[in-house]
Amino acid sequence: MAVDKKIVVFVGGVGGAKLALGLSHVVAPENLTLIVNTGDDFWHLGLKICPDLDTVMYTLSDVVNSEFGWGVNGDSIITLDTLTQHFQFEPWFRLGDKDMATHLLRTHLIREGHTLTEITQFLTKQIGVKPTMLPMCDEEVPTSIVTKDQGTLGFQEYFVRHRWQPVIESIEYTNHKQAKISDSVKSAVELADMILIAPSNPWLSIAPILSISDLSDLIQSRDIPRVLVTPVIGGAAVKGPTAKIMGELGLSVTAESVARFYGEVINGFVNDIENRDLAFDHVKTTKFNTFMKDLDDKIRLSESILSWIEGWK
Repeated sequence: MAVDKKIVVFVGGVGGAKLALGLSHVVAPENLTLIVNTGDDFWHLGLKICPDLDTVMYTLSDVVNSEFGWGVNGDSIITLDTLTQHFQFEPWFRLGDKDMATHLLRTHLIREGHTLTEITQFLTKQIGVKPTMLPMCDEEVPTSIVTKDQGTLGFQEYFVRHRWQPVIESIEYTNHKQAKISDSVKSAVELADMILIAPSNPWLSIAPILSISDLSDLIQSRDIPRVLVTPVIGGAAVKGPTAKIMGELGLSVTAESVARFYGEVINGFVNDIENRDLAFDHVKTTKFNTFMKDLDDKIRLSESILSWIEGWK
């Protein structure tokens, strides 16, 4: 098994965090780098919120709320309740009291002049995350959702406030052409022995990362395994709006549609046993049970993927 290889994983959301957790149990931390989506970052109540970074960080530090897959286990919302009770302010984005400590410290460090990469490395080290975690870039590249009836919405307005119900017409990654990959991200990709794309939402979690200037070209220039894990099982997404978005964008809700979306970024594809067999030119394929309901499943899938890649010729 390729546990002694340097592995880069592109991650976003709960599905990505699950695979990251499994890999962290079978890969030495110095060999595992997680590059995390920040397209869903936003400012709220004066605080810098980084939902995907925090979901991955909480998951790998074993403090995540296992019921939701995000937030902090055993958290309370006394602060938000106080805003409502005393000031009649109705917050639409849930911030737990323990979770808020992360946002307070991150915001403080930003105002002191630190980059998001520096801050992420500090926070993850302090909370006990062993693998390297990197934001996709240091600049703000907010995802905007152009909807049929609600106009253009910020990502969290679409995803949380409107519960991802508005019909999507298109998705925009603001400032992506001006943003640059950090030296840390560039070095990780250049030194990687393999690249994995977690079973995250392709359009909301991974495309924002790939939109950053020069990153997609850099990935494609690496003659190494570049493997996508399907986020679609049996014509549906395990969690979230992936299937709904695919339908609204005129795509069939299949693993094949997802694989074709990534094009030449990938040369390997992990399909699910519930999906029909696929064959692509220049893309190796395999099938595993990719549904991850507990830690054993996450570890089993991680081991299976790495063992399969190790057998590539």
